[in-house]
Amino acid sequence: MIKLTLPLKKDVAKTLRAGDSVLISGVILTARDCAHKRLVELIKNKQPLPFDIPSSVIYYAGPCPAKPGKVSGSCGPTTSARMETFAPALLDSGLNAIIGKGEMNNDVRKALIRNSSVYFAAIGGAGALYSECIKKSECIAFPDLLSEAVYRLEVQNFPAVVAYDAFGGTIYRNSVDIG
Repeated sequence: MIKLTLPLKKDVAKTLRAGDSVLISGVILTARDCAHKRLVELIKNKQPLPFDIPSSVIYYAGPCPAKPGKVSGSCGPTTSARMETFAPALLDSGLNAIIGKGEMNNDVRKALIRNSSVYFAAIGGAGALYSECIKKSECIAFPDLLSEAVYRLEVQNFPAVVAYDAFGGTIYRNSVDIG
């Protein structure tokens, strides 16, 4: 098990290999489809993003409201393929890593390689487990999107697996060759 402290540096990202189990501690941001669309529009219009993208990791999730005494409600990963049209623009803008579930297309894999970035797979159905890793939660952008807004999460020992590494390696057996 590899313990990672964020922000994830490119030299550290290059040491990770597909299949490595990691425990992530530090700040991650949540964003789903609607937030990704807005972020990419900001990039296209050369407007500032609501966070510093080069030091960021985006988790494809939308946290549920917290129950009394809790920092966050359930916060499991959403299907990463839903962000495929947006991910390359964010990675090319300096995003260090993404966290989600399931395979992504060749355009995303090429963007990961091009930018020495990584894709971590989180466990689907483990939203309650992940909520226990969240030590602080704050909405930082697009509050009108509710659970799809961008949240800044401070996490400790967030479990994941390197699904795609910075060299094209993958844990998915049926992935198409990126050529």
